[in-house]
Amino acid sequence: MRSQGHDGRGRPRLEQSRRPGNTACEEILDAAAELFTKIGYAGTSTRRIADAVGIRQASLYHHFPTKDDILDALLAGTVDEALRLAGDLLAQPGPASERLRALVIADCTQLCASRWNLGALYLLPELRIERFAQFRANREELRRRYRALAAQVVAECDGIPEADDLPFRLVESVINRRSDDEECTPETPAVIAAAALRILGC
Repeated sequence: MRSQGHDGRGRPRLEQSRRPGNTACEEILDAAAELFTKIGYAGTSTRRIADAVGIRQASLYHHFPTKDDILDALLAGTVDEALRLAGDLLAQPGPASERLRALVIADCTQLCASRWNLGALYLLPELRIERFAQFRANREELRRRYRALAAQVVAECDGIPEADDLPFRLVESVINRRSDDEECTPETPAVIAAAALRILGC
């Protein structure tokens, strides 16, 4: 079961935090996201995360018992909302092209807007262990829902069935774009959505 972090206050801070966030949990996640994406997961200690927030290491453990719990929470933030939205859109009536477009735009917007490029964490070797099985299952389910919507678009537009996995891959191209230090523009989500529909023949 995924740890959500505790909302309790923990011990007093060592210093005033310079991190964005309304709660200590949000500040911890922001610091960890920066460190994991910049110096790597294996190279980041919980002490270093605590120092980046300005709290004692014991206070960090009050919110997240392990470093894996922090990573799990960060990963969940990249797929959980898109997974919920994809399920809702699959259940809705109306043109599949409009529903897929809405999903692509929402998902791309989230990946573009996050302060750190959290999608880059998908390649961590640590994600192969059992601890992160639920995240892997959720990401695969998101991919399946993308493909289900894409298949509906293909049927509507008499497109190419074998292209049904490409919209999901196009959305995740945002991760590579950010890894290459290319900025997302306000138009990026709509551009990717239009490309996804064109690939499907719509």
